[in-house]
Parts: sequence; structure tokens; C-alpha cells
Amino acid sequence: MLQVARLSPKQLGDSSRLVERFLHSRRNQDGGFSDRAGRSDLYYTVFGLESLIALRIDPPADVAGYLRGFSEGEDLDLVHLCCLVRCWAGLCAANPPLNAATIAAHIESHRSRDGGYHTAPGAEYGTAYGCFLALAAYQDLRHDLPYPGRMISCLRALRADDGGYANQRDLPLGLTPSTAAVVTLFRHLGEEVPAEVGPWLLARCRPDGGFFATPAAPVPDLLSTATALHALSGMKVPLDSVREGCLDFIDSLWTNQGSFYGNWTEDTLDCEYTWYGLLALGHLTL
Repeated sequence: MLQVARLSPKQLGDSSRLVERFLHSRRNQDGGFSDRAGRSDLYYTVFGLESLIALRIDPPADVAGYLRGFSEGEDLDLVHLCCLVRCWAGLCAANPPLNAATIAAHIESHRSRDGGYHTAPGAEYGTAYGCFLALAAYQDLRHDLPYPGRMISCLRALRADDGGYANQRDLPLGLTPSTAAVVTLFRHLGEEVPAEVGPWLLARCRPDGGFFATPAAPVPDLLSTATALHALSGMKVPLDSVREGCLDFIDSLWTNQGSFYGNWTEDTLDCEYTWYGLLALGHLTL
């Protein structure tokens, strides 16, 4: 994802400086990046760091001090544990200062009985989101995923009745972000993606640009758009039919503050949707 997001300045041009200014405005004195309430949060720090790196800007030095306050992440939930790992990987790509075995044991406590991962420990079934977090963390740790075949089995069971993938099993409708996550996971795990999934994702695109999370969603959104474009690119599906419309959609979410709204009903800006804007623009540059 980061490699593709690095292409976004080709679309942004001089506006890249506005994005940089916005990202720095979301930094707090403790070194973390703020959530929507202004508090430092590992989740938003991931997106802030990744966005700066995508713009080829050196991460602020004080972020490391913020991360050290979480030690090995013993008291963190799975989401924030994986965010801690991702942040350290962004700062110290060659050798994150974490005990991989300790972190892996924590991640494995979230392994579900069906072989996937869930944000809650001891779950019967895994979710697309839990699996995505776990695999990404193992990759950041340079650590092999234990029993990858079991994760594949979990992900196969998330196929919804409409041909997409849901976050949980036994649901009638797939979600665009969940389907994109499963496609990406399959690609990294060496599992073939069903041929119908590409057309399924393309069908979620609004004729004038922007992807819907579900057919019933009232408006398209930036998360669905960025993740769908990433999945389609990974499957080598041409984006020509959606490129101009999606560029127009993303432009409609842009503000001169240097960030993007998540959708047309949003009125709050944050580092998360800044990152999704950069990711989407990167794919539309290819």
C-alpha cells in the first residue's frame, strides 16, 4: 500500500505541502497523532506516519518516545497492538525494537477456533478485519504466520450469498472494504481469488465515481473507494472505466486544509482519511 501511496504527489502537485501541513497539525506534544477528539492514539498515529512517509517526509523524531510508552503492548487490544507494530516498522524498517516472540504470542491469543483472528480473544470464528491485522503485524515483525492454511479456510467461509465477502460469516451481503481485505489477504497467502470478485467490486462503483460500501449505502465513501482500487489493482483488473470518475469523487472530498472528508456527509478531518485519499490517488496515477 505504501509504495502505491508514494505516487499520490503526482496527482496532488503543490497541494502536497498542504497535506504535510495538515498532518503536522495533528501531532500532539507527546509525539502521537490525534484522534478526532484531539487525543493521541496509536490507530491515528499509524495513518499519520504512513501519510508522511508516502509524501517522502522524514517521520518526526518524537514519535519514537510516544511509542516507547507502550513497551511491548502488553495492555493493548489487538487493533492497537498491531498499530504499535506498524508504527515501529515505519520508523525502524530494518529492525523494529520489539520482541517478536512476545508480540506473536499476544496476537495468537486472538486466534479464533476456526483458524482466523478476531479482535476479541477466544472467538469461535475469525473476521476479515482480525485476519488483516494479524497478517500485517506478522509481516511487519518479519515473522512467519503460523498455519496460514487455517487462515485461508476462515477467509473462504466469509463469502457472502451475493458473491462478495463479509467481515463475519453467514451474512447475505458482502462489504466492499471486507471484500478488498480478503482479496489482499488471499494474494499474500497465495490463494486464488475467485474470478467473479473483480466484477463484484467494480459493480460497487457509482457511475460518476466513488465506491459504495454496500448497494444500500446512501453515498459512496473514501474508505471503500481506496480499498476497492487497491484490491482491483492487486488482481490486475484495469481501472480505466472508473479512473476519471473516481478522481472527480476524491476531488469532491478534498479541502484546502490539506485533507479529505470520508464522504459527503462528513464534517471532520483526520489522518485516517488523509491516508485513504493518498492511497486512492496513488492507484489512480498508475
